[in-house]
Amino acid sequence: MPRDHSIKSVLIIGSGPIIIGQACEFDYSGSQAARSLREEGIEVTLINSNPATIMTDPVTADNIYLRPLEKKYIIEILEKHQIDAVLPTMGGQTALNLAIDCEKAGIWKKYNTRLIGVDINAIETTEDRERFRLKMKELDVNVCEGNIATSFLQGKEIAQRIGFPLVIRPSYTLGGFGGGFVEKAEDFEKALTQGLHASPIHEVLIEQSILGWKEYELELLRDSNGNIIIICSIENFDPMGVHTGDSITVAPAMTLPDTVYQHMRDLAKKMMNGIGEFAGGCNVQFAVNPEDDSIVGIEINPRVSRSSALASKATGYPIAKVAAKLAIGYNLDELKNQITGNTSAFFEPAIDYTIVKIPRWNFEKFVGADHRLGLQMKAVGEVMGIGRNFQEALQKACQSLEIKRNGLGADGKEETDQKVILEKLEHPTGDRLFRIYDAFKLGISFSTIQKLTKIDKWFLTQIEELIELEKDIEQYTLDTIPKELMMLAKKKGYADRQIAHLLRCLESQVHEKRKDMGIQRVYKLVDTCAAEFEAQTPYYYSTFQEENESVASDRKKIIVLGSGPNRIGQGIEFDYSCVHGVLAAKEAGYETIMINCNPETVSTDFDIADKLYFEPVFWEHIYDIIQHEKPEGVIVQLGGQTALKLAEKLDRYGIKILGTKFEALDLAEDRGRFSTLLKENDIPYPEFGTITDAASALELSKTIGFPLLVRPSYVLGGQSMKIVINENELEEHVVEILKDMPGNQILLDHFLEGAIEAEADAICDGEEAYVIGIMQHIEPAGIHSGDSYAVLPPYNLGDFVMQQIEMYTKRLALALGTVGLINIQFVIKDDRVYVIEANPRASRTVPFICKAYQEPYVNYATQLMLGEKKLKDFTFNPVKKGYAIKVPVFSFEKFPNVNKELGPEMKSTGEAIYFIDDLMDDYFLKIFSERNLYLSK
Repeated sequence: MPRDHSIKSVLIIGSGPIIIGQACEFDYSGSQAARSLREEGIEVTLINSNPATIMTDPVTADNIYLRPLEKKYIIEILEKHQIDAVLPTMGGQTALNLAIDCEKAGIWKKYNTRLIGVDINAIETTEDRERFRLKMKELDVNVCEGNIATSFLQGKEIAQRIGFPLVIRPSYTLGGFGGGFVEKAEDFEKALTQGLHASPIHEVLIEQSILGWKEYELELLRDSNGNIIIICSIENFDPMGVHTGDSITVAPAMTLPDTVYQHMRDLAKKMMNGIGEFAGGCNVQFAVNPEDDSIVGIEINPRVSRSSALASKATGYPIAKVAAKLAIGYNLDELKNQITGNTSAFFEPAIDYTIVKIPRWNFEKFVGADHRLGLQMKAVGEVMGIGRNFQEALQKACQSLEIKRNGLGADGKEETDQKVILEKLEHPTGDRLFRIYDAFKLGISFSTIQKLTKIDKWFLTQIEELIELEKDIEQYTLDTIPKELMMLAKKKGYADRQIAHLLRCLESQVHEKRKDMGIQRVYKLVDTCAAEFEAQTPYYYSTFQEENESVASDRKKIIVLGSGPNRIGQGIEFDYSCVHGVLAAKEAGYETIMINCNPETVSTDFDIADKLYFEPVFWEHIYDIIQHEKPEGVIVQLGGQTALKLAEKLDRYGIKILGTKFEALDLAEDRGRFSTLLKENDIPYPEFGTITDAASALELSKTIGFPLLVRPSYVLGGQSMKIVINENELEEHVVEILKDMPGNQILLDHFLEGAIEAEADAICDGEEAYVIGIMQHIEPAGIHSGDSYAVLPPYNLGDFVMQQIEMYTKRLALALGTVGLINIQFVIKDDRVYVIEANPRASRTVPFICKAYQEPYVNYATQLMLGEKKLKDFTFNPVKKGYAIKVPVFSFEKFPNVNKELGPEMKSTGEAIYFIDDLMDDYFLKIFSERNLYLSK
């Protein structure tokens, strides 16, 4: 069936602020779907409350509504626009739940708007655990024995009948919230109460536990004719018992016999057809008994999911783009040149490489959190590695995590306490992968490791082989290592840094040695079809083989370094900046090259940059790409701390950093030198001093006086920042910092109690600076800016204070030689403004200001970095109407026992934007009353 031409206008519902369980993968899907629909001449209206996304940008949709995801705002849009259809499958669980609420309230019917891409019956069947179980039985799909409970008494009766161990799954929750395994009867009552409270309809499914079974996912697409294709099989490295969002996953499935795979395919199609006849995407999860290969259906999501983003990036098949076209009537065979630039959408991808996804956790932000992994997702982000084999992909994924590891081991950071290792093998935590490596290295038997982890033997054998290879390498020195052994190490994903550790030499020496041996990285195309057809998609990964498929052009080009995995302190807002940097450079006539390893993001869509290298944002990989492409320069100030920390090496190797020079970037990070710069430029700052050990900290505290703000250099999201009030606290905290960051220069400055905090963002061309926005925090100083409600423009600072902020912002931007973006943090006490920090890069607040004032500041800043324009070439015309409030969003419910008190270290996972017309707005006054603050007249 060709496109339904009665659909001229579509509403896309977004996923709201980033929370654990629902992250920037929906920015990717929503943005791709919007572009797909606009290609068809359809007017796209979009609602989402998240200001940090590309999805909520004018480049994405015709009409953007930065509004809370509530029924009243849906009605507001339907009153204003003639919306023919609504697409709720691109905004995760939040969008689906809102679509159901609107359906029940009769809103879609009243405004003659129809749902596309899914149907309500399918959503309700998959979300309601009992309906899902009954439907699967009707379809002859095996499910775990279980029943629904809507009361405590019912739950106890079901548990008594089925017996332990059990699993509890609340209905209509996200990321496994409220669920868990119960091994013993004495733990059941507490788990049942938690599950019932977690479910918005007070309902849980209690079923038999299949803990330790193998887990798989299939990604499907179906059109209106009933054609179904399976995009990708995904195997969980971790067995059942760990949420898929917290599990290492591998594509394609590695240990699945073809007979079982074919049966699983048939079941997946049966399940998708059984829940409804909608056209769009679907994710199906299965468990397989390792003893007899029997299959159980676990879950089905009739929408684009977290795994859809992974499958899309893993295969190069743009799932959200195609799903959007299927939703407006196209059939798969009618979509030509959608994939690889040549082939029809009606084919199943074939891949001749392996991908490994590893989640990224932020447990260090949640003191007292239970680090054990289970049914409730706890990861804040993820990375993906691509290699010709599992071991190479695994090492590259480990290099992408940014947890101070150089890969899987071979970096001197092994755990040697056998008791700790055995505990973590049996009870998975975020570092279990590394503990498996340590177990093999320590000589713990294969059978013990397999028995405790229940991880498939094939995966464990792959890790064991790496240990044996390392033993071989350690027998040699740099001068004696054979070329074949060096090549084997590189083919298995070892970084030069790891090989240097094994050979007891420097990373640079290994790099030179392998170059002399003729062992060079080559780049392969992700073409979706295993090179069966010619492909136009400029999407590459590196490996060590003969043929290089990435041809460097002679065009003038720039590289943008991405921001790596999402984590607290560095989220989707930096991907927003990277994407706009790429688009601005394209407009200026440059060939644009993106390097990033995050499968959830818009920046890793193959049609954003002219060339995408899906590689770790890790020195060795970046340096090899630079040597291959020979760009005019590299942009580091858009990718957050990830990109910024590579500036020193780029500078040392003589690679041009576009925009602000390395010296200024480093000076702003070095607490001591930065404070000296403030002094030299007559910019006020709290009394301070720098120390490198606990003894000098105690000595300095006598001069400055308590309370003190303790701040290490070169950190992200306020990591390890703390306010201390006495010598004991000071000594303990300094020792703790230096344990994790030996040699770090730590700043102690006098904490101004009761002060107001504010921040300013500016763009600068090195000669002039323009302040794009000043935001006042509602919380008092001492709460991290990322965790504070903030108001743009300030609500009660007064002209004198505002003039000081503007003057110091411009003075400091010029003193640092800023070319591009800069963010400066201030505290205000008794109408005197003090500078506490400067970040000469894109900040968390830049996308917020861009959305609030409707100005493309990242585009302007990129043009300044490229030297294409000066500040005077731009006409600034911000839309300043009322106030915009930045609303921090937390995911504390994932960590019920942690201290929720806010302080200098950031804990929020995302943010929303809320617009008010004046300061008497009820929402604004409510925030103040909740914090026992008052609004000054």
